[in-house]
Amino acid sequence: MTTLASVTLETPDPASADAFYAAFGLSSYVSVRASDAPAAGFRGFALSLVVSQPGDVDALVGVALDAGATTLKPATKSFWGYGAVVRAPDGTICKIATSKKKDSGPVTRRIDQVALLLGVADVKASKRFYVDRGLAVAKSFGGKYVEFDTPSSAVTLALYPRRALAKDTGMPQEGTGSHGIVMGGAAGPCTDPDGFVWEAASVPA
Repeated sequence: MTTLASVTLETPDPASADAFYAAFGLSSYVSVRASDAPAAGFRGFALSLVVSQPGDVDALVGVALDAGATTLKPATKSFWGYGAVVRAPDGTICKIATSKKKDSGPVTRRIDQVALLLGVADVKASKRFYVDRGLAVAKSFGGKYVEFDTPSSAVTLALYPRRALAKDTGMPQEGTGSHGIVMGGAAGPCTDPDGFVWEAASVPA
């Protein structure tokens, strides 16, 4: 089964980005490398971090802000739970959320799941692209959301309408230049319909 082997974020300042993701607890999920490719506005993707309770959301937001992130959406309750959105110094958008509305234990800052959300123009077309390259679908809700089955990956891959993802993260959907992200896996090398780049890579043993 084709899976997602790696997620690499591109930035002009990889040393600072490395320090941020180490402080934030994402070093085991993403890597960074130098790139001077221009980018402006919404880059079309977000990292979704699922935690167990609201206290962990608040703690991770605090760590992110202390490490140089900015707030896109402050932590708040909603009908689905509790969450916030921050933007890392390198421009990467991170959603931090839990389905719980009350704490049930001590705050741990543990991240239970990380998903890479790709904002795409046509979810169904992008789904076909990835299925044709060997990715198996785990969940599919028409043109609204697709999640792929990547059991050997630390990061789950999902597709979301670009307009909806921008709205969900508090960003205008307009953006130009590089996405600032490269995915690795057996599906690569290729570029998907929305310009997201894949490199050939294998899942570490």
